[in-house]
Amino acid sequence: MQVKGRLWNLFFLFSPEIFRLHLKEMSFEYFKYKGVNFSPGSYSEEALSFAENEFEVLDDDVYIVTYPKSGTNWMIEILSLLRTKGDPTWCNSLPIWLRSPWYETIEGQSQIKDVVTPRVLTSHLPCHIFAKSFFTSEAKIIYVMRNPKDILVSLFHFSKMLSLYKYPKSFAEFFEDFLQGNVLYNSWFDHVKGWMQMKQNSNFFFITYEELYKDLHKSVIKICEFLGKDLDDSQIDLVIKHSSFNAMKENKMSNYSLIPQDFMDQTKGSFMRKGIAGDWKNHFTVAQNEYFDAVYKEQMKELKMTFFWEQL
Repeated sequence: MQVKGRLWNLFFLFSPEIFRLHLKEMSFEYFKYKGVNFSPGSYSEEALSFAENEFEVLDDDVYIVTYPKSGTNWMIEILSLLRTKGDPTWCNSLPIWLRSPWYETIEGQSQIKDVVTPRVLTSHLPCHIFAKSFFTSEAKIIYVMRNPKDILVSLFHFSKMLSLYKYPKSFAEFFEDFLQGNVLYNSWFDHVKGWMQMKQNSNFFFITYEELYKDLHKSVIKICEFLGKDLDDSQIDLVIKHSSFNAMKENKMSNYSLIPQDFMDQTKGSFMRKGIAGDWKNHFTVAQNEYFDAVYKEQMKELKMTFFWEQL
């Protein structure tokens, strides 16, 4: 009860207007900050401006940056376990969003002062509105990408649960909104193309959900190399064990079961839904797949990169 009470306070008591927004069923319009869609409640122009222009990035910070539903919480869990060399005690005692808050949200900005240093922070921001202080720092970014077809499916289900998203009327309508970027954080294509401008930078590391899914051991070793972490084989095995889908699903500090229902209604779905790659095949029609492929080809042609999911 103490943990739940603390969570309620963290999400709502410091901002009564958020409490009122999340307590009642209501439709809303996304507002734009520098052309990007955000939802009222957890975001404000003031918080976003602070995140972009005033937030102080520390040289030993690590930022997990993703487009939503790309494996964000999986990476938080992995980095949390790397910090403790595989010991799950910290992951089992502190909620995942307090271990690595979203620094652009109103809630996250209130939580950062309590984050253990060196800080691991999280963001969904596009590159062009990311913290300016990052680009003159020695901080690092781990950018996680995922097959956008699977992201679309995951977001469709997630949008039914999380109050920050407009409730989707149908899969077909959400499919079109996703391709047009008419969703929270805008276009997946623009997000990836923006961040891939940094792919040659030594403080920027990118990996895909599919790589993590296919070979987590190899992926964890790569992450350790990027971060300068020295773990032995037994410690890496512990990281893999405790960051598995089943382990996270059973961990109340990682499965979001402690979040108030008004903010995330898990009676409408499960936050830890499937944890697989390729679920889009169970949702797309042949026509939708062909249409998506055509848009993907046009949008990504200038990037001239082959992503891991394209090889599967």
